[in-house]
Amino acid sequence: MAERKQFLLRIDPALWADLEAWAQAELRSVNGQIEYLLRQAVEKRKRGGTKEGKESG
Repeated sequence: MAERKQFLLRIDPALWADLEAWAQAELRSVNGQIEYLLRQAVEKRKRGGTKEGKESG
């Protein structure tokens, strides 16, 4: 497996708690949940879910 990039993320404690609960419900770590959500967002953007990085509407 390719080496993974590490970086520091500052996050609101309330958002962290929500992510932690969501991750636990889906049997993931918080890190895994954040990566999963970012991958979904990137794939949506690639499929045309957004226009030039902005929500269409």
